This record gives sequence, structure tokens and C-alpha cells, in this order.
Amino acid sequence: MSEIRVRPIRCLRGEISLPGDKSISHRAIMLASLAKGRTLISGISKGEDVLRTASAFQSMGIEIQGLGSDSLTIQGKGLKGLSQPRDIIDCGNSGTTMRLLAGLLSAQDFSSILTGDESLKKRPMDRVVAPLERMGARIEGRFAPLKIEGRRLKAISYRTPIPSAQVKSAILLAGLYAQGKTEVTEPARSRDHTERMLNYLGADIEVRGLTVRITGGKEPVAKPINIPGDISSASFLMIGAILLPNSHIRLSGVGLNPTRTEVIDVLKRMGAEIEIENLREENNEPAGDIVVKGGRLKGVTIEGEMVPRVIDEIPILAIAATKAKGETVIRDAKELRVKETDRIRALSINLSQMGIEVEEREDGLIIPGPSHLLGARVDSFGDHRLAMALVIAGLFAQGETIVSDTDCIKTSFPEFMETLERLKVGG
Repeated sequence: MSEIRVRPIRCLRGEISLPGDKSISHRAIMLASLAKGRTLISGISKGEDVLRTASAFQSMGIEIQGLGSDSLTIQGKGLKGLSQPRDIIDCGNSGTTMRLLAGLLSAQDFSSILTGDESLKKRPMDRVVAPLERMGARIEGRFAPLKIEGRRLKAISYRTPIPSAQVKSAILLAGLYAQGKTEVTEPARSRDHTERMLNYLGADIEVRGLTVRITGGKEPVAKPINIPGDISSASFLMIGAILLPNSHIRLSGVGLNPTRTEVIDVLKRMGAEIEIENLREENNEPAGDIVVKGGRLKGVTIEGEMVPRVIDEIPILAIAATKAKGETVIRDAKELRVKETDRIRALSINLSQMGIEVEEREDGLIIPGPSHLLGARVDSFGDHRLAMALVIAGLFAQGETIVSDTDCIKTSFPEFMETLERLKVGG
């Protein structure tokens, strides 16, 4: 079990490009595999989660070249081109791989089994399974492994109980095969990478307010896909720079999808100095350069419709809250308890270890500030976002911080420490 030792530094400075967005990378591989013809995907994430998705499609007969590099070439075989995998598909730690594949595999003319690591096996899958069964899918299991018997699906109109891009995407991928129009309505908008990419690749899809409709049977068209930098990965470096005085960094070519930029909105409300430059759009996804300077923050409340749009960034926002003036309240975030780990509990334990009098609530946290962080031995609990957040905390904590169980960082941002080292000044 690996660990990372961190000591305080003066500031972060420099300009870097970030690895490709993990969420978009998953979807690019899936939809390129379902398109007929050759697709070049540039800027792909090299994280282990994305490699699990690529491996799954290779096991179903899709030719993928360039794994481990910045670009992939995928020879898609169309909607009917997948073949039965020779073995169980292992999704590793990737909930996105498992949930989206559940939708896709429900419509195939073969059976398959999806499994994952011990962490993924504890994460509930019933929110995906229930709507898919309404479409006619036959799925055994509410936790991994899932046994899926591919069947002919019917279109449905479905209202999700909570906003979830993974549930919505699973239904839309199943809807690609269903006869008629499949409709998904959410109580608040979740990230919309699937809709954008389906539209870019020529699927029959429309978005009206909180409702997405897809008409089955129209095959995606192979087109080049360029993946912007991952804003969730960017958030760790942004907050590191904000919390260290005299910092000044530029993060080039970062994805700025409006369903993902809530972290920037929250940080600006806290008083952060953040500028967006060179705004552009590629394959229906906005991107630009994020310029961040060090500064003082104030406490805020993160709640309601904000939460689904910032769910992945809450661990690092909790670190930011420790240095903000006044209380930061995080509520309506019970979803954090069923992520890679129980993130509410894990944050409470680790912040307490570093001397913060955090209050744990069933659906969130209350974090006082500004507080003085003490270096300590802390535990990621196998959660990549928690591990990276704790490393950033160590950059301004007094003394040495030792973050244990950090191999998990490879699932989303294997270049994290190398990238951080390039920006560090002093130590």
C-alpha cells in the first residue's frame, strides 16, 4: 500500500495542460465503438477507469489502438457489431463503466457479466437496474456482479428520483436500441456529456429543459473527437493555488461544460480570483484556459441543485473551506456516502486528524474557518479524490502530512504528483 509524504511549500506557479476529461473519455470510447468506421480520439484520459472501459470493448471485438498514449484509434462496428465477451467484464473501480455498460449490454443479443473491485461491489446499482428493467432488460443483482441477459428493449418515459448522469446515460444508451422515443427527466440537470456527444455523432436526440429524448435505431457516425482537460482534476490545482499566497497558474484547454463548472462558481462566491480565457468549442464541448491567483476565501453554503454539479469536487472544496473565513456548510449531499468510499465520514475523520473541528451531518459537513491545519497521517480509504485533496492540504499544513493508500490516484489522474511537482515553488 503506497503513501505520499507532503511538506509545506511557498506557492504554485506555471502553465500546464491537464489530462483528458475522464467522463468524456468513457463516452468517447463507448460511442466510437458503436459508430461504423474509424474514430481518432485525441487527449484521452490515461486513468485506470478509462482503461477498464477500453478493455471491455476490446473483449467485445472492438479494435482499439494506442492504449496508454494520448490518442486512441477505434474501429467501430455499428450498433449491432459487438460480440459476446469471452470472459466476465471487470470494471475495476469504475462506476461509470459499470452503470453505462449495464444500459448498453441490456440491448445486445448476448449475455454478459459485469463485476468490479471490492469498493465497486459495495456501490448500489439498483438506480440503474430499475429503469432498465422497465425497458424489458433482464438483470440479476442489485450490487456487482451484474448478470445481464441481452433482450429487445422498449422505449420508456422515466423520471429519475435524483439527478444522476450515470443513470441518465445508461437509459440513453439503452434507448439507442429501443424502438420509439426513450425519455429521461431529472429533478435538476446533471452533467450532459452523453447528450452532447450523441448529438455530435448524429444520434436522433433532443434536449428540452430537464428532459432528454432519444429515438432508437439511428447509428452514431464516426467523427474525430478531441477530449478537453478534466475540470475535476483541475480543481485540485486551482484550490492549491488559491490557498497558497502569491500563487499564479494557468491551466490550458480545460473542459468548461456548464454542468461541470459549478466548482468555479462556488470558488468565485468564496472570493477566489479566477479568469477564463481563450474560450472555444470542440465536438460540442466548451473549453478554455483557467487562470488562478492566490487569495482569501470566505465560507459559503453548498446545497440543493448545486450539489449534483459539484459532487466530485466536494472533497477538495472541503479542504478550501478549512482556510475560508467563517463556516462552510455542505448539505443535501447524502450521495457522497455511496461513492468510492463514504466521503462524508472519510472527510470528517481526516480533517479531525489534521486538527479541524468539523461537524459531520447525515447529508454533509459543517467546516469552521479559517483553521490551522496540522500535518498528520491521513487515509484516503482507497478514494482517488480524497487522496488528492489530502495531498493538497499537506501543502499548507504545519509539518509533514503522510497520505496513505494513494495507488487509487491512478484511477483518474495518474500524472497528478508529476503535474504538481512542475508547479511547486519552495519547500
